[in-house]
Amino acid sequence: MSDLFLITLKILNAYICRKHNVKTRYFIFISFRGTSFHGWQIQPNAVTIQGRMEEALSVILGEKINLTGSGRTDTGVHAVLFVAHFESSFPDIEKNEKIIYSLNSILPADIAVSSIKKVKGDAHARFSAISRTYKYYITEKKDPFSTEFSWYLPGKKDIKALNNSCEILLAYSDFKSFCRLHSDNKTTICRIFEAKWEKEDTKLVFTIRADRFLRNMVRAIVGTMIRTGMNKMSLKEFEGIIQARDRNMAGQSAVAQGLFLVDIEYPPDIFNQ
Repeated sequence: MSDLFLITLKILNAYICRKHNVKTRYFIFISFRGTSFHGWQIQPNAVTIQGRMEEALSVILGEKINLTGSGRTDTGVHAVLFVAHFESSFPDIEKNEKIIYSLNSILPADIAVSSIKKVKGDAHARFSAISRTYKYYITEKKDPFSTEFSWYLPGKKDIKALNNSCEILLAYSDFKSFCRLHSDNKTTICRIFEAKWEKEDTKLVFTIRADRFLRNMVRAIVGTMIRTGMNKMSLKEFEGIIQARDRNMAGQSAVAQGLFLVDIEYPPDIFNQ
């Protein structure tokens, strides 16, 4: 089969897809620094990651693109890995390296696209996810170079007490006490697979992985749990807050800039075409 024939076939295929509006679903993998954005989701009169991404994709692909994200992030929250899905009649996007290069050229410096992958037609960036992993960073030493990426909370913390709090957390599945008030959640049940604190020099890193998260859940957990590490709350009191299923009983939410979405897991077969 000649190269000329293959090129002609590709051009014909692209024409047919465009003419008959045949669309393929894709996952797009991005990272962003959330400092300058009002979260992921489009909002009136606000600069959002979704808004910037849809504008860039629509320009590059030459058609109106609507993105569905893997979740919502609050103002100032960052993502090492965020996933969204979209549909397009532009052929073979995942094989065209120029598309990613072009996207990164016109997107602002605090958003980057790493890859685009073709997925099954019913694959969903949010509902197909098996798990999500967040990390939260606290610094005990004032550091002007980490102001945008951690919560400055001076004084040494009891790492053992913090990890004992994690063991309590893992024993429960209803986290209404850590859910933003007046949220429209149908359920406050989440399955937490992993929760732990680690000490890195003068920094504390909290890692949590679950099948789903409620609005503001991680920041509420950190803001409450850290009190056990500061000897301001007993483990029994912490467990009582979970059992109360009352957000008013929990502590203040930790600041947004310390929170990072770092991973999202999907079933591997949704990428098999």
